[in-house]
Amino acid sequence: MKSTKALRFILQDRINNNDVGLGYMPFKLLGEFHQNVGDFLRGSKTDINLDEVNLSIESGSLILQATGLDAKSSLWADVQALVSSNSLETIDPKRAEIFEYWQLQAKNNPARSYSLNDDANTLQVTVNASSGFRQRADVWVAVEKYLYGQILRWGGKTRSSIYFETDDGKTITVAASQALLEQEEKNLLYKTVMLHVTAEENLISGQLRNYRLLAFKQHQPTYNETEFSEMVRKGTKAWSGVPNATKWLEDLRGG
Repeated sequence: MKSTKALRFILQDRINNNDVGLGYMPFKLLGEFHQNVGDFLRGSKTDINLDEVNLSIESGSLILQATGLDAKSSLWADVQALVSSNSLETIDPKRAEIFEYWQLQAKNNPARSYSLNDDANTLQVTVNASSGFRQRADVWVAVEKYLYGQILRWGGKTRSSIYFETDDGKTITVAASQALLEQEEKNLLYKTVMLHVTAEENLISGQLRNYRLLAFKQHQPTYNETEFSEMVRKGTKAWSGVPNATKWLEDLRGG
């Protein structure tokens, strides 16, 4: 049986001169908080199965306690990272997204705060109007790339572009000048080609965006049986005087 743990999610706020709790709980806020908690527990890798999690509402502020959580889940490492630092860089992106949302809500509603703690009170973290949880700002740099794949469609009346399927199955849009498309004499639709493009690359995630065509580089790998046979003939002749090629290479490399 998996070792399990519990985690409490606490929302404190004062709305219309009422403290949020069991006696006063705006329906929209309850639904939103419930969804946030579920998304945070699940994360982007869904390594927490919500079907195996029990949720209870406790007295006091708006408190949701989740029990039956897998102790080996990445959830706990992420919570520990939140306790240790205001940076959201290293945690699951979905959990980071929830914390960014809570940070925004706390800044827009100064009386509101969100807290997490485990059942042993060894992990405690709070988001409020003065906390500074944040992800590193994206850094994009200009790069040049060569892309292999097929052209699915190209052209356009006002903004010309190429709809391109890369060799790994991803479909992207590559901006291209009309002049560059017009000067291409061959019909490259559904042909395997190589595109020389500029793009912007995210230094953190490696994501590419804003592709722009520089040139077509036709890519048609071929097999020439005559050339291959000639290469085999030359190789056989070159090694004809060596009785044991493997031993000769080992001796050459010093044993």
